[in-house]
Amino acid sequence: MQKNWYIVYTKEHAEMKVSHLLSKKKIENFCPFNYNKSQSLFWKKVSFEPIFDSYVFVKTTEFEILPLTKQVSGIISILYWKGKPAIIKREEIIAMKEFTTNHHDIRLVKGATKEMSSNSNDFSYVIDGQIFKVKNRATKLQLPSLGCTLVAAAQGKDIIVNTLSFADNELILQS
Repeated sequence: MQKNWYIVYTKEHAEMKVSHLLSKKKIENFCPFNYNKSQSLFWKKVSFEPIFDSYVFVKTTEFEILPLTKQVSGIISILYWKGKPAIIKREEIIAMKEFTTNHHDIRLVKGATKEMSSNSNDFSYVIDGQIFKVKNRATKLQLPSLGCTLVAAAQGKDIIVNTLSFADNELILQS
């Protein structure tokens, strides 16, 4: 039986716990976290927050995913699409892993991902059906199967070129 990526819905603020419990059971999973830095006059604060609230991505078969709600505490249910557990494309998981590794202060934009406006100031690249776009010094990753876009600002003022690798292809994005 072929293993696919599925989404499990967790209790509020239990994403890290569920991910840890799945790893203990030797079930491959992915919970993308956002690395945020904030600074006050007297202190610096670093926090890791999940990008997708109450979601953990799990790689398993369809028959193994169904009993997970009873086996792992913290999982409420499985995300369904048209009566079956929703399958996320492997390429999108790889792209999310690369994007979260290379970018900080990522925000999630929900909504239409099919069409993005293009100006003369925008650079966009299409590889394997995914659109990588640089606009106003922000890099975007579209995730059509999730119906959302991940947006990250450039890390520094002098950064002009960002490099993303996606499905064994390397992109150089210039802003």
